[in-house]
Amino acid sequence: MAGVSVSAARVWLARSVADQRDRRFLWLAPAFGSGIALYFALPEEPPLWVGGACALIAAPALLLRRFAGAPAMAVVAAAGLGVSVALLHTARIDAPVLEKRIGPVAVSGVIESASPDEANRWRLVLARPTIERLAAEDTPVRIRINVRRVDGDPAPGRLLRVRAALLPPPEPVAPGAFDFARRAYFQRIGAVGFAYGRARAVPPVTDASGIRARINAIRHAVTGRIMAGLSYPENAIAAALITGERRAIPSTLQEAVRVAGLAHLLAISGLHFALVAGLLYAALRKAMACIPYVALRFPIKKWAAAGAFGGACGYLAISGASIPSQRAFLMLAIVLLAVVLDRMPISMRLVAVAAAAVLTISPESLLGPSFQLSFAAVVALVAFYEANAERIATWGRDLRWARRTTLYVLGIALTTLIAGAATAPFAVHHFNRFAVYGVAANLVAVPIAGLWIMPWAIVALALMPLGLDSVGLVPMGWGIDAVVRVAREVSSWPGAVLHVPAVPDSWPFLVGFGGLWLALWRGPLRLAGLLPLAAAAMAAALERPPDVILGRQPQAWAVQVEGGGLAVSPGTRGFARDVWLERAGRAEAVPWRARGTPDSDWLACGSLGCIRSGGADRPSVAIVTHPAALAEDCPRVEIVLGSVAIDRRACRGPKLIIDQRDRYRRGAHAIWFDGGPATVKTVAGYRGRRPWTSQYRRYKAARVP
Repeated sequence: MAGVSVSAARVWLARSVADQRDRRFLWLAPAFGSGIALYFALPEEPPLWVGGACALIAAPALLLRRFAGAPAMAVVAAAGLGVSVALLHTARIDAPVLEKRIGPVAVSGVIESASPDEANRWRLVLARPTIERLAAEDTPVRIRINVRRVDGDPAPGRLLRVRAALLPPPEPVAPGAFDFARRAYFQRIGAVGFAYGRARAVPPVTDASGIRARINAIRHAVTGRIMAGLSYPENAIAAALITGERRAIPSTLQEAVRVAGLAHLLAISGLHFALVAGLLYAALRKAMACIPYVALRFPIKKWAAAGAFGGACGYLAISGASIPSQRAFLMLAIVLLAVVLDRMPISMRLVAVAAAAVLTISPESLLGPSFQLSFAAVVALVAFYEANAERIATWGRDLRWARRTTLYVLGIALTTLIAGAATAPFAVHHFNRFAVYGVAANLVAVPIAGLWIMPWAIVALALMPLGLDSVGLVPMGWGIDAVVRVAREVSSWPGAVLHVPAVPDSWPFLVGFGGLWLALWRGPLRLAGLLPLAAAAMAAALERPPDVILGRQPQAWAVQVEGGGLAVSPGTRGFARDVWLERAGRAEAVPWRARGTPDSDWLACGSLGCIRSGGADRPSVAIVTHPAALAEDCPRVEIVLGSVAIDRRACRGPKLIIDQRDRYRRGAHAIWFDGGPATVKTVAGYRGRRPWTSQYRRYKAARVP
């Protein structure tokens, strides 16, 4: 009887696998992405031949379609191709990076982009810079500097002269935190800094500006018209929606928008491109349909798709062509091409092609929240549509306008629920927060954006050359004001945001694999995708924040206090403090008392440092902030964490010593006390020796004779 059951299970499994024959192609894009993820997860930079070897070994499987192992080998080939593409892209991007702080020095360069903030300070990206006391071969291709005051108009294409201090792009402030240096590497930004005094922007002596600078100059002019045409902060949000300039939005409003779950409305993405192209497509098709001669003789559907593509190209240019915008545009282009070729415009196959194309152009985007959030939402929505296509098609038949309106509202709610459920795990991974009332806010804000704000934005852009942009900007401002009111109202509700501690590194892989299995597989075996999701939830439940965090700066450190909460030293400020709190799942730090003692019974601090007494399941720890404390602390504690240099020959008692030299060489440290030996993770160990790290550049320089 058992043999019969096993045989029946095998037959059922074989049939389930056979039913996926037309879905096998869809798994090549995830395999390609897995190869890219594997490349970025490596601790060392592999040689260029590694990825090509994997692809070449498995490539014959593509010619042996009837071979039983061909699908598995095709997946291996796609993964190997992903490694190769990431390797070649990284090697092609390679550009000089500043090794240490210099300045103040004289800096000049062509302004490539200029972004004002709410205080009218400027963040400028300079191309082809000239830096005093720095050889041409060591000069970065691009630098980014913050400037308080500028004489003249800092329009892209102009020449900027300033005295500034320059630094290497900063490394993460904690192991596993956001790596700005890696993002800067792929943007070919080799230094960041700030200006001393005023900067001067002048027209270049010769017209050395290229197409990029000219487009940025147009964006700069359009942003200026928008800022002058509306009141603050509506003008800042309008600029964010049209030209992608978001730094002028007040920080309090940005926080309210994030808490309300509406941040996707401010970042130009697939939603905005879909709205622009959809509105243009519908308008052009309706206009041509009103002309019988054209409608009866020409393929107006294809003409409208071509016109929408042209409008999307213009929107891509005017919005700054950021990586998320490029990805959204590429996916939209594939959809419009499918319309022109009489193919189904929305299908999982097109999503797979778009994802592979985006990753081929910019493999590093796989690690960013924009790629993960947008494709998670699209895959979930397309999977739902494929599974319920016939039922959805019958919902809107023979309905009056009132029922159609109700169906539209329910459709927005359902879409928000599906997209929100698909993107929530990735939002938690990147931002350590979850917008509890996001569905309610989107239910009101998305229709306003789609039916009112974006149509008037198109009108404003179309009339801007005639000086009549106010015709579109003024009503657009009314819609923006309504969305702002929604964001502020929803963000004020109790418990509007849930702060979540940092999840383990395996979280994105488990969630992504489980979600793709649910979306791509057909039949009852689809439910097997719940197993990786359950494993991700279990891993997150077992993960806990570090007991101590040591920053790279001497006085920057934090401790987890008993009973919950994170106590952050007074010397930790700004970005590092915010990131540490987010990764601990805390909105605020535990307050410190007047003499610098955190509100805890187990950590006692004085003028020379802090002491944590040991116990049966915890080691004794000393956090030393002055060398005078070493003579007393070294003999009586098991772990010494120092903000000073420590002579290990003199301090023999502790089992673990981390001093300021370790923090300087390896970056921030995260330490866990689990009853046994302490677990230590460092930024240097987490990042490995990769091209965007200083360790790799030092290693590469040492090998050059």
